[in-house]
Amino acid sequence: MQEDDSDKPNAKTVPSGPSAALANGSLRRRLLFGFALVVVLIAIIAAAWWFVIGERYVSTDNAYVGADVAQITPQVGGMIAEVPVTDTTTVTRNQVLARIDQADARLAYEQAQANYGLALRHVSQYFANVQQASATVAARQADLQKATLDYQRRLMLIHAQAISSEQLSDAKTAFDSARANLAAAQQVLAANEALVRGANVSHNPEVLAAKAALDTAKLNLERTVIRAPFDGVVAQMSVQVGQRVSVGQVLMTLVPTARVYVDANFKENQLADVHIGQSATLTSDLYGSNVIFHGRVVGVGGGTGSAFSVIPAQNATGNWIKVVQRLPVRINLDPRELARHPLRVGLSMNATIDLRK
Repeated sequence: MQEDDSDKPNAKTVPSGPSAALANGSLRRRLLFGFALVVVLIAIIAAAWWFVIGERYVSTDNAYVGADVAQITPQVGGMIAEVPVTDTTTVTRNQVLARIDQADARLAYEQAQANYGLALRHVSQYFANVQQASATVAARQADLQKATLDYQRRLMLIHAQAISSEQLSDAKTAFDSARANLAAAQQVLAANEALVRGANVSHNPEVLAAKAALDTAKLNLERTVIRAPFDGVVAQMSVQVGQRVSVGQVLMTLVPTARVYVDANFKENQLADVHIGQSATLTSDLYGSNVIFHGRVVGVGGGTGSAFSVIPAQNATGNWIKVVQRLPVRINLDPRELARHPLRVGLSMNATIDLRK
C-alpha cells in the first residue's frame, strides 16, 4: 500500500521542467551582472587612483638616512692627556673632543718665540751697521780728500826742490792708502745695505722666517686641543687616555644629526619624471607614520649600485637575467623638522616624491 507524500508536513516541491530552467538562467544572469559590476567598480577605482595618486607620486621604502660624517684625526702627534667625550655624546661646534699632552709643543713654541726675538735684534743691528758704515765712508772720504791735497802740494814743492823725494813718496803712499780705505768702507756699506734693502725691520726676510716658525709652533700648540668642527653625535670612538697617536690617525667619527639627508633608491622605471627641486614627504620607522618629514630632491645618482660594486655585473654573459635596477635619489630634509625629531644615520625611511611640483 503506497503512502501519499502530499500528506507529509515537511515535504518540499521541487520545480521541474521549463520553469526550473528559467529560474536557473535568471540566477546566473544576476550573478554575472553582479560580477561585472564589481569588476567595473574596481576598474573605476584603479583608474581614479592612477590619475589622482599613481600618476602623480612615486614611492619607495628602500630609503635610508645618510650624512657627511667627519673622521676626527689629530694634526700633531703625541700622547692623549684627556678625552672628555664618549660614544653617543652630543657635542656642539668647537667643543673639546680630546687633548694631546702639550709639553713638547709648548717648548717648541717658547723656542720659536726666542728665535723671533733674536731675529728682530739681528735685523735691528743690520740697520745700525748701515749707519755705522755710512759714517765710516764719510770719514774715509775726508781722509782721502786730505791725502789728495797733501800729495798735490808735495808735487808742486818737489819741482822747486823744497822737499825731498822721500817726503813725496810718503805723501803718495798716504794718498793710495786713503783711497783704498775709502773703497773698503764703501764695500762694507754696500754689504750692510744689501741686508736691509727693500724692507723695514718687521718685513725683513730673516724676521719673516722667524715669524713663520713662531706661527707654526703656535698653531701646533693650539692643535693639541682637538675640537668638534660642527654640532653632532660622537660615534666609533677608538681613543683613550695615555694612548700615543700620530698625525692622521682616526680617533672617532662625528655625525652631523642636524644635516642628514635621505638616499631613496627608486626603481629605474619610476625615475622618468623625477627632477631636482621636486618636493617629497617621508616617514621613518623610528617615529612611525604620525611624524611626516618634508624635503626636496637635490640630485639623482650617476649610476646604479651594481655598476659601482667591487665586482660589477657582467651582463654580456650567456646566462644573463634582467633585474630591475635602482638609482639613488638624494633628498634634503627640513632642518626645523630635524631639530624636533632627530634622525640617525642608517635609519629606514619611506619616501614619496610629488612629480607634478
